Order: sequence, then structure tokens, then C-alpha cells
Amino acid sequence: MNSGRRRPIRIGRIDYANVWPVFHRFDPGSLRCETEVVSAMPAVLNRMLREGEIDVAAISSFAYGASPESYLLLPDLSVSARGRVRSILLFVKSPLEQVVHGRIAVTNTSATSVHLLRILMEKFYGGRPEYEATEPSLERMLANADAALLIGDHAIQASWRDTGCRVLDLGEAWELWTGRWMTFAVWAVRREAAERDPEAIAEIYGALLAGKRRSQADPEAIVSKALRQFGGTPDFWRDYFRGLCHDFGPAQQEGLLLYYRYAYELGLMKQRVTALSEWTGPAPHAEPIGKPQVKR
Repeated sequence: MNSGRRRPIRIGRIDYANVWPVFHRFDPGSLRCETEVVSAMPAVLNRMLREGEIDVAAISSFAYGASPESYLLLPDLSVSARGRVRSILLFVKSPLEQVVHGRIAVTNTSATSVHLLRILMEKFYGGRPEYEATEPSLERMLANADAALLIGDHAIQASWRDTGCRVLDLGEAWELWTGRWMTFAVWAVRREAAERDPEAIAEIYGALLAGKRRSQADPEAIVSKALRQFGGTPDFWRDYFRGLCHDFGPAQQEGLLLYYRYAYELGLMKQRVTALSEWTGPAPHAEPIGKPQVKR
């Protein structure tokens, strides 16, 4: 470990249930390297990683695509879905024909979902709505808009209420139009951090993979946590977590590259992203958990 480092390695953690299958059993206290966990909304972590205030984080997929030269992706870690995701939802109070040319209030907590909405609205539905970024409160968002985009836990809890709105699941709409997976978040490390402390990054990466394996072996633990924290029903949370994929294989990467292509074509990204740069540092130490894992 580099004794010249002046502060711990800072790890960014999204405060949403969709990352619990990786972070719930992640134990930074068990690491030999000195770390600090920073919990925040995706938009905050995106900025902090970009500005070097943290070193490794779960960030919006769009944030990686906007600055791929700055980051390396940690292999086999993402928040992805093929079809319904249940937590990236457009609440529609007006006819869809009006919405695509009207006003949509969008959450200010994540770039990936907002730009996914723009791709769907402008490329597939042929619209050109006006977007207004605002705090994630459905009632206030709909006061002066035809539809409202919520993500994460805000979207889940709003979907349980009788809002009088039709609900469009953006993961389902993306799969309908493209037939591909959609990746909403990735785990990225700043290139200079990976170069400065490769052994420490390897240890952190190994602990994240171990946390994912533990959650896969005991999914009821995060279901119980969700029930305590948010309510709902066990069946909802089981379906929700089953519908998420936290791997990042060829199918997920293919879908993400298509998303980047469309974002570039619509002028949402300044550069075309045609390949993903993964971290290739020291191999993380394997940690057997329960039955031997079968590599898929």
C-alpha cells in the first residue's frame, strides 16, 4: 500500500435499494487498506468522482460515458435490467400524445434515467417535450407538468399510491424498442487511483464481489431490510430484486453501448463511446461463500 497517500481511499455508495445486492454485505471494516464510505444520491457521486473527491463509486452509466477517459469500470458489477425495472418510472397524467410535445418534470438525482427518457421520447416516440429538473416530489412535479420522472426508492413508493396516473416503466420501454438490456449504474474507479493503489483497489473490488455473492446466497436478507425501511410486500421486493442484474457481461455492455450511441446521436454526449475500458489490475482474492460459485 502506498504510505504516501494523504487520505483514505474514498468509496461512493448510492443510497438506493437497487444497489443493496452489492453494498448490503460489503464490509469496508474488514479491509486492510484504509477506506472511507461516502453515501449520496447518484448525481452527487457523479460529481464527486469527476472532481476527484472520491476514488471509486457506483455512478450513473451516463457519467461514465461523459468522461470515459477519466475512469476504469470494475468488471462484473452494474445495475442492469432487461425489461421492467420497477424503479425508473414516468408518471403520466395527460394523454401520451400530449406528453411527448408537452412538459415533463424530471428528477434531479440521476443523469442516466433522464437521458434515457429523452432517447425514448425523441428517438422512438417522435416527440420534443420540454424538460424541467426538480426535486423528486411527485405532487409538486405534476403541478405544472404533463408527466413526471422518478427513480429509485422515490419511484417505488410513488408507484404504490393511487396517483391517478398511468405509469411507463422506462426499462420496459427500452426493451420494447431495442430488445436490449439497459444498464443504469456502473462501478468505476478513477484512473489515477487505480494506478496509485492497485492492490488496494483490488481488495475493495474483491470485497464488492464478495458482497454481491453473499446477497445472491441469501436474498431474503435484503427483502427483510426493504420491508423494514420502506414497507410494501415480500412478493414485491422479491420480484424487484429478481428483476435486477448486478453482473456486467457482454449482453449488458452491448445494451449500454447502444444507449451511448443514441445519446451521442441526439447531442446528449459530446463524444461517441464505442468501447468500455475495464480495470485489469491485480486479481481480487477469492472468498468462498457457501457453495462453490458457478461462473456464468
